[in-house]
Amino acid sequence: MNWIRIFAVFLWAAAQTPLQAQILDPVKWKTRVEQAPERPGEAVLVAEATLEGGWHLYSQFVDPNGPVPTTFNFPAPKGVKGFKTVGKTGEGKPISQFDKNFGMELKFFAVKASFRQKIAFDPSSKPFAVAATVEYMVCNDEMCLPPDFRDLNFRVEPVAASVGAAGSLAAPGETTAPQEAAASSNDNAPKANAEQEAGAPVVNDAAGADDSATPGTPWKIFLGGLGAGLVALFMPCIFPMIPLTVSFFTKQSKTKAEGVRKALVYGFSINLIYVGLGLLITVLFGSSALNELATNPWFNLVFFTLFVVFAISFFGAFEITLPSSWVNKADEASNKGGYAGIFFMAFTLSLVSFSCTGPLIGSLLVSAASSGEWVGPAMGMFGFSLSLSVPFMLFAAFPGWLNALPKSGGWLNTVKVVLGFLELAFALKFLSTADMVWQNHWLEREMFLAIWVAIAFLTTLYLLGVFRMPNDSPVQHIGVFRMLVATVFAVLGFYLLPGIFGAPVKLVAGFPPPDFYAEQPGGAYTGGGGNSDAPKLDAEAHCPLDLPCFNDFDKALAYAKKQNKPLMIDFTGWGCVNCRKMEEEVWRNPEVARRLRENVVLVSLYVDERTELPEALKYVSATTGKKVRTVGNKWSDFQAANFNANAQPYYVILGHNDLKPLNGHAAYDPDVQKFIDWLDAGVAAFQAQ
Repeated sequence: MNWIRIFAVFLWAAAQTPLQAQILDPVKWKTRVEQAPERPGEAVLVAEATLEGGWHLYSQFVDPNGPVPTTFNFPAPKGVKGFKTVGKTGEGKPISQFDKNFGMELKFFAVKASFRQKIAFDPSSKPFAVAATVEYMVCNDEMCLPPDFRDLNFRVEPVAASVGAAGSLAAPGETTAPQEAAASSNDNAPKANAEQEAGAPVVNDAAGADDSATPGTPWKIFLGGLGAGLVALFMPCIFPMIPLTVSFFTKQSKTKAEGVRKALVYGFSINLIYVGLGLLITVLFGSSALNELATNPWFNLVFFTLFVVFAISFFGAFEITLPSSWVNKADEASNKGGYAGIFFMAFTLSLVSFSCTGPLIGSLLVSAASSGEWVGPAMGMFGFSLSLSVPFMLFAAFPGWLNALPKSGGWLNTVKVVLGFLELAFALKFLSTADMVWQNHWLEREMFLAIWVAIAFLTTLYLLGVFRMPNDSPVQHIGVFRMLVATVFAVLGFYLLPGIFGAPVKLVAGFPPPDFYAEQPGGAYTGGGGNSDAPKLDAEAHCPLDLPCFNDFDKALAYAKKQNKPLMIDFTGWGCVNCRKMEEEVWRNPEVARRLRENVVLVSLYVDERTELPEALKYVSATTGKKVRTVGNKWSDFQAANFNANAQPYYVILGHNDLKPLNGHAAYDPDVQKFIDWLDAGVAAFQAQ
């Protein structure tokens, strides 16, 4: 199958090449103006952003230590009487998630974003234009682009007053800053009288709805529910019920067709009960509240506690049961006969099996609710119930299959205990999320992985029969399947063990805290890349891995001429994930680090540095036509103008006479030898001049 791998690598490389050698512009802006005859002195300026797939735009209200927030400026047009902005700029409902680019909870928009600013002016004014600006930052899972500015043009044509109920121009679902409430919506929502792309003539396209949801999420939740249901089938409270229930339907029915029909009703009843539970969760919490669950630290602490309780229950310390009166009443109703009786039989099964399925259902609902999808809980429960109901229906249609089922026994409790260990492991993710949002450093990377290693080895020892839990039967021998599962957990434990000391553990990427959220960032696996005792070329420079470097191109070039070394430019960013990966995975290599210290003069230019340029040094870019306001804007424009690229990381090696790269450019690639070869080729080209 090597040819498949080679072909896949080729496609990946082909897909990456355009990203490294062209100007990326994944967001398009359009503007429009909303006005209503009943409010002649008011209007709403609407700016709408459309993003390419995989990219997201940050909210106006994000942590000041995080990315650049989306920021609008609406200067008053000259000659317009009474012009003023009313309240803060509102925005649609953002996604709220933990952002791995910045290691904190952030709000952002995907696919589309809508921003609204209410203005007031003298109704007798002539038509006028509002020349606004927006500063914003966009990222995807691999990179962040430098902060950007865009001019937004709005054409306001005052309308004549008409008799009618006064209404507000704010749309339903818009939010504003916490300090000021946005204008409320009403049934007489005005239509847009103008819409235009930023910097373009007015067009008459209707505005699209704001949609921040991630495509495909409901079906992912459904598949998760399907998997949880399959696991639930092998729980002690469910598995023994399959032959008993199917036998009841076949024996109590006069014909096989009647037995199958009753089993189908029984299965559909299970689906109805669990999907109803999922819808109830949505109704009780509301879709907007569900969207906040994923990163809210208090909710995550509650979920952590629930998962720990579920795990202890699976271990056999106690059982989570519903009130016996509920079970008795449901059982009584099941004796009525008919389809209603069958429904209550399914309901009784749901109540009786809650001690086993409750933790699984709870875990699934937590995951579905925190996705932010209003249909998430219902989709999760549909997948879960489908896994439970289909076996009952199939075995009723083909009773002979029952003979192929393994016999009930102590192995069912083993499944339950192993799930308890898994619940305990996943509980840490919720505690870790709360910890990172608050930046309390309770559960740093080393401790997180140490606990996972302990859980993996404890599960291995349990499966090998070294110790038993309260409800376990004596282990006479270890079956082949049980031995293989134990081996999987043992391998996982040994794989994670070096991660405690800083080794990469890509197999579980996304679960533990990131590398920088640790007692000792990088751990013991420094590989000689870092060198805190290295001489500082510029005392104020921020240098990756404490390598000697500059953050100013002119200073670096002057030093390179003095030392007669080539200049290596590192276009990077504070929020660049792949830049950090490149530094950790490649630059830490001793041979790479030695070359960066000895063979080149390194200058790291941060394209998202927000330090304001002195007023005299601000300028309008000849490449993009945008105003360069910050140090980051300056280096971003420098990269775009001279190297026709704006993605990071981006590396070039230069001589002293011009800005022509000596050997092309390099970008993110974890191949250490490839980067060494590129460095050596650049140095050789410089020496050959």
